[in-house]
Amino acid sequence: MVKKVIIIDDERLARNELRKLLVEYPEIEVVAEAANADEGIEKIQEFHPDLIFLDIQMPGKTGFDMLGELDHAPEVIFTTAYDEYALKAFEVNALDYLLKPIEPKRLADAIQKMELSEDGQDDLVQEGQNLNRGSLGENDQVFVKDGERCWFVKLSDIRLFESVGNYAKVFFGQNKPLILKSLNALEERLDSRLFFRANRKHIVNLRMIDKVEPYFNGGLLLELKGGEKVEVSRRQAVRFKEMMSL
Repeated sequence: MVKKVIIIDDERLARNELRKLLVEYPEIEVVAEAANADEGIEKIQEFHPDLIFLDIQMPGKTGFDMLGELDHAPEVIFTTAYDEYALKAFEVNALDYLLKPIEPKRLADAIQKMELSEDGQDDLVQEGQNLNRGSLGENDQVFVKDGERCWFVKLSDIRLFESVGNYAKVFFGQNKPLILKSLNALEERLDSRLFFRANRKHIVNLRMIDKVEPYFNGGLLLELKGGEKVEVSRRQAVRFKEMMSL
């Protein structure tokens, strides 16, 4: 069944780019576009879409303001250049939150969520939800939620995963949020060409290593770009040397 879609964004180029990406999906028909919230409300009332792609920061009213004025809102996928609204987006039950420029793979994930939602199979947002599905490449972006805070993080920007009981601490920038995910489960999902299991408690991003030093009992000591020091066990040190051609 074809789904009717409206694109609401004040940037014409952004609307055009998204429309081009949506051509790949025969199950989706873009029935209208709008350049602001008031125009968006008019189009929604006229076309009764199944789904809207909604920008947040627009002249006059925000995307959130627009949703607040609707009696019955369609499914929503937010499209924005800002990541600080992610938590609020999920509080209004958005299907997904896409950062511009929109990557085709993330768009595919969002459309899949729409289909799952129709089947009644859509799960609530969980900590590290993008870390629960198929294999992940370095350019993939993952949603990380820790209490009231949440981030969209490019996998290649994560320098370290550290086991903390049933959780994993995720190191990126100055942040170290916890996600409800075991290190073993993460290891199965992560690209082994980029991420290396250094020991029982740590998975490191190979591109974030600043220094490698010999350590006792035949192990190694890695210093990461964030200043963290991680021991590589003797057994894993053999693998590490083979991988890095040391």
